[in-house]
Amino acid sequence: MKLRVAVLYGGRSGEHEISIRSAKSIMAGLDPERYEVVPYFISKEGKWDPRPILPEPGSNEGIDVVFPVLHGTFGEDGTMQGLLELAGLPYVGPGVLGSAAAMDKDMMKRIFRDRGLPVVEYVLAGATPDFDYPMFVKPANLGSSVGISKVKNAAELAAALEDAKQYDSKVIVERGIVGREFECAVLGNASPEASIPCEIIPSREFYDYEDKYLLDKAKTKLPADLEPHQMDEMRRLAVEAFRAIECEGMSRVDFLMESATGLMYINEINTIPGFTSISMYPKMWEYSGVPFGALLDRLIALAIDRHRIRQSKKYSRT
Repeated sequence: MKLRVAVLYGGRSGEHEISIRSAKSIMAGLDPERYEVVPYFISKEGKWDPRPILPEPGSNEGIDVVFPVLHGTFGEDGTMQGLLELAGLPYVGPGVLGSAAAMDKDMMKRIFRDRGLPVVEYVLAGATPDFDYPMFVKPANLGSSVGISKVKNAAELAAALEDAKQYDSKVIVERGIVGREFECAVLGNASPEASIPCEIIPSREFYDYEDKYLLDKAKTKLPADLEPHQMDEMRRLAVEAFRAIECEGMSRVDFLMESATGLMYINEINTIPGFTSISMYPKMWEYSGVPFGALLDRLIALAIDRHRIRQSKKYSRT
């Protein structure tokens, strides 16, 4: 029998359009011999089409697994994962804790730092940075580089803070790293694996929203041009970051490598990475020997396995 896969996409975040593009790729990539796709589109206002998945166990008996393709706020931050937990439905990607912690750049950095993983120095907006320009100003909870600015002086810093505060009440100010940008894909539950990393070569000062999705000028190198020991270390750090934040299923870990020192930093972890035609998460796995269709199969299997394990646990003494 075919598995009935509910694909959730759209959503209220600033990454609404990217979510639509990712969902179209996923729905086209699911094997029609194995899966029946049930699309659930969520408008920018939060309206569901068709009716919402209700937060009651068994309320959608026809759905076997959910594939949330909701980037950013109200989809990648633990809110949707909480709804799906209440509904008692298996779903692709990390759970509530991993999703929420990974989405908040401040909490993410605290967790990584506590585990001894390398992160760039930063302060919360309002505190005085003890590092020099350039700096990066970022909303704590957003993705696809929305609301992020690179600033080179105090006037630019003030304007960037105002811009970032449109997207989140918590904003971080981070030391600017002059160097190279990399990405590494992670897949798995209890025994996660890392793909071969790729390098991102922006066409602008950094890999911002326009460079990612509009200009079509950024370049990628897959595999990344790294020494074997650097490649191994990046893959190791990607898996350690995945474990530290308690991710499951999938994540993409982004890195910075400082030119002056050669030091490698974990920039962030994305729990629902892009699946568009230009997205590197599926491309890295394809290069690593897992083609797109097989990747979707594995993600769905991981979701069902995790759900089966959770269902075997007791939630009361009776």
